[in-house]
This record gives sequence, structure tokens and C-alpha cells, in this order.
Amino acid sequence: MTSPTTARRRTGHGAGGERLSQRALNRALLARQFLLGREPMSPLAAVERLVGLQAQTPASPYLALWSRLAAFEPEALSRLLLERQVVRLALMRSTIHLVTARDCLELRPLIQPVLDRQLAGARTLTAALAGLDAADVVAAGRALLDERPRTPIDLGKELQERWPDRDATALAYVVRNLAPLVQIPPRGVWGASGRTTLATAETWLGQPLAAEPSLRAVIEHYLAAFGPATVGDIQAWSGLSGLRETVEGMRPGLLVFRDERDRELFDVPDAPLPDPDLPAPPRFLPDFDNALLGHADRNRVFSDEHRRRVGIGRPTLLVDGVVQGVWSLSQRKGAARLRVEPFAPLAPHDRTAIEMEGERLLAFLAADATDRDIDIV
Repeated sequence: MTSPTTARRRTGHGAGGERLSQRALNRALLARQFLLGREPMSPLAAVERLVGLQAQTPASPYLALWSRLAAFEPEALSRLLLERQVVRLALMRSTIHLVTARDCLELRPLIQPVLDRQLAGARTLTAALAGLDAADVVAAGRALLDERPRTPIDLGKELQERWPDRDATALAYVVRNLAPLVQIPPRGVWGASGRTTLATAETWLGQPLAAEPSLRAVIEHYLAAFGPATVGDIQAWSGLSGLRETVEGMRPGLLVFRDERDRELFDVPDAPLPDPDLPAPPRFLPDFDNALLGHADRNRVFSDEHRRRVGIGRPTLLVDGVVQGVWSLSQRKGAARLRVEPFAPLAPHDRTAIEMEGERLLAFLAADATDRDIDIV
């Protein structure tokens, strides 16, 4: 059976600036994010295809993959972490992502300007870091972490032994932003708990960062997972600035469209662009999800009105491909309750589909609960 994600691929269009509706962009995003139908794909392949997963909270990548993959088992992703095939670290927009080891080594040097800018703009650290030789701090921090992994608190305290007049938290933050650090297991392992513990990416993965990473390749990778997109979208997703010249240099190999506001959209050939009328099933997304954070203009999936209403960082519900509610899960003594709060009254068929998907969600997140309940308010 052909998946809706792989159906209706197109080539040879877009060179003349074909206009795409908001709904067409929505269906393209859903297809590329595997939210039109669960894909029979391995977790490792999915993480790579999606250019990583948002991972600000440890459970987010698991729920993100459950919503996207057929027969997903959380232990499979945990094994990838333990086997060092995927890692958690600060990347795009200086937020924590779970990426493949290969993408870590390629992306981390390209994203360094984002982390530099964040460190320079941290006003609370300005006084603590004034006059400090950051390179010396990074070298000392690397030496400590290469000796053995440490928590940020322990790292800061040990650095403070050398710089006793400096704030320990500020010292650790310098190393966090200027050295490629990964959060190692058990942090991020399904069902486990553990404090954030850091190691250098090179030591943990046993390989150096890419000496000549390709920004063009990363942009193409982004477009395949999030496009069609504007230059502003690419910049908002990555946190990088000044990408117009690079994208212009890529123009001969890209497709070009326009949106309803006449903005230029770039895309890679042969990426999914489904029929805008293709139905989209309800999906429960984690508190942070790729689909909601991949663009400067997020209206293709999350309207400005609703985003102002609930903000970013709450688990959301997609209905007909767009955010139409939030959800929460409470568990106590063998009982699990899924509370769904739609923004507007639901059509009967949507309510039924949400209840069915909610039952699957409860079975995934509360497998041991003997009493499960769904409350759509």
C-alpha cells in the first residue's frame, strides 16, 4: 500500500513561481514530517530524515516518533542513545535536539555562530564574564570532560577552582556554548531518570567534528523535511542569519514557488507535495515538536491566534492538520487520564477519530495503567 507521505511526488514544477495555498503548504509539511500516515521506517532513519527531533524534554522525541512511525518501540530509540548512534545536544536555535551521530558532527560546527550569539547576548552573564579569556575556560572545560563526563554543576565548580572570583554557573555556560557538548545517557533513555551529564562530542562519538561541513547540504536537508520554505524560514529554524546569498547560489538546483502573500519559497526536487485535499488524521504532538518550530511563519500548522492563546511548550493536538487543541496526561495508582481541550467544538467524526487516537496514546504512555480514561472537554 502506498503511504500518503510518498504519494504524489512531483518533479519539474515550480520554476515559474507557481503559487501554493496555505493548505498546500500544510499538507507538504505533514507529509515530510510523517504526520499524514505512520511510516514503516526505523527510528534511526526517521531521525536523520527529519534533521533531528526537538528534545527539550527527554520524552519528547519518543512521542514525536510514536506519532510518526508504524510499530514504534521506545526501547529502539533508547538503544540508539546507548549505542551512541544518536545524541542529544544544543543545536538549532541553541535548543536541545536529538540527532544522529553523523548529523551531530556535521551540524555542530555550522551552528556555532548561533551559540556564540546567545552567549554574547546573555545579559545576566555579562558582568560575570567581563575580561575573561573564554578560550582558556573552554580548554580547561574540555580537559575536564575528556577526563570523565560531568554535570554542569560539577563542571562549573571545578572550573571555579581555577577562576575563584568567577561565577561557577557562568563558567560552565561558556563551555556549554563554545565547546561541542552532548548530554549522555541515562539522560534521554525511556523510563530512566538522570541528571544532565556532559561529554565532548568528539570523545563520546570517537570522531572529530566535520572539518568542512556543507551549509548547502544542511539547507537541502531542511527543505526536504520542512519545505517549501522562505529564506526567513530556514534562518528561523537554524538560528543562523545571512543565508540569502547561500540560497541564491543554490537557486539553479532548487524549485521555486510563491505563497499566498507572494513570498518566494524554495524547495528540493522530488520532495512530497500532496494534494491539498488529502485528509489528515488527528495527531497528538509532544510539548515541543519539529512541525511547530520549523518556520518563521508557523501559520501553515499553528495559527498566530492559537499560538498567542497557548504559547509554545504545551502538548498539542492536530485536527485536519493544524493545531486545534492542547492535551495533558495525569497518572495515579494504576489510573491514567487523557484530558483533551479543543479550541472549538469538534465535529462528530473528528471526536471519534481523536478518541481512537487517544486510546492508542494511552496505551503507549500508560501501558501499565489498568484504568484509562479520555476526557474531551
